Amino acid sequence: MATVVKPGTRALGIAESFSGDEGDPSTLCGVVTRASRVTDGFCFGSCTIGGTDATDAMCDLVAQLGREDVQYVFVAGLALAWYDLVDLEALHAAVDRPVCSITFEASSGGLEAGLREAFSGPSLDERLATYERQPPRRALDVGDETVFVRSLGLPESEANEVVRSFTPEGGRPEPLRVARLAARAADQWRSDRR
Repeated sequence: MATVVKPGTRALGIAESFSGDEGDPSTLCGVVTRASRVTDGFCFGSCTIGGTDATDAMCDLVAQLGREDVQYVFVAGLALAWYDLVDLEALHAAVDRPVCSITFEASSGGLEAGLREAFSGPSLDERLATYERQPPRRALDVGDETVFVRSLGLPESEANEVVRSFTPEGGRPEPLRVARLAARAADQWRSDRR
């Protein structure tokens, strides 16, 4: 039986933007969007470029919103702000609702080679352990585009339908599209004031 996503169903999309250096903050934006494409909430936070605090920062965004009506959490990617990895399992457990990480480019080798090139010792070990815990990534056709999804908290077929329901055109789910635009604008605003 196909999942029916009603127009009032809400998802929180979280995206980031950064223009600083390692150790500087990366701007996170959370946007609550209905399946009907109506945006009805924003929140902002930050994680550390090159850090390991992206998961905690996302949990803080969800808590800051305090929106029990949000049914799904979409995350733009897995490796934010120069490999500040999101632990989807920890995020899912903390927010107690389904989580989907969505990326937009094919990748044959995953993140491991990049992690090994950028880090060593305990920093590498911590990131590899986080990366290896994540659910597998799968391709999903959305209209004329292909996105890549990792999901927790709902069956794969339902996750696919939810992602499609929040993607009116262009292959980028609306909560993530708006969150990305807002994060870029906020990051530019922050950068202009440095």
